[in-house]
Amino acid sequence: MRRTAVAVGVLLLAGCSTTVPGTPKAESFDGSADSEFTNLLTECDAVADDRIADTVGGDAIERGFFGAICRWDVAGPNGIVKVTFNWFENGSLDAERDASQQMMYTTSDITVQGRKAIRQQPPDDPASCGVTAGSPDSGVVGWWVQYLPGSGHPDPCEAATTLMDLTINLSR
Repeated sequence: MRRTAVAVGVLLLAGCSTTVPGTPKAESFDGSADSEFTNLLTECDAVADDRIADTVGGDAIERGFFGAICRWDVAGPNGIVKVTFNWFENGSLDAERDASQQMMYTTSDITVQGRKAIRQQPPDDPASCGVTAGSPDSGVVGWWVQYLPGSGHPDPCEAATTLMDLTINLSR
């Protein structure tokens, strides 16, 4: 039995190894190299951090995860406000609307600077709201604002719409 287990282990290890031909290329991550990934995270800079904090009524802001989804925690008189920005190059308003409706969110058509957009709000969370619009090139961009429940917060839909307005305005 032990020999069989060892033989199976050796076969599994041998089957999992591969050799990739070629020579590794050294890249610089300081923006000085000519790389397709140089500006990968610049979407998160669509609206300056201080403008985000001001829009949601905060005093201090801390950046979180970056990538297709960017996150900030904003501290202020209403406690911590969670702010999220997304940019999906292959997304569509129809897909976002369908996903929101499947989650039973209240979804309504709006316009932001003449662009079609949708506003989404979870039914049991009036402290949260998202606004998604077609991006300037392709796909969709979206902002979500989530205040603490019961914090006497401002309208999260107004904040999300303002952030979208700032995003579309900057991308002209």
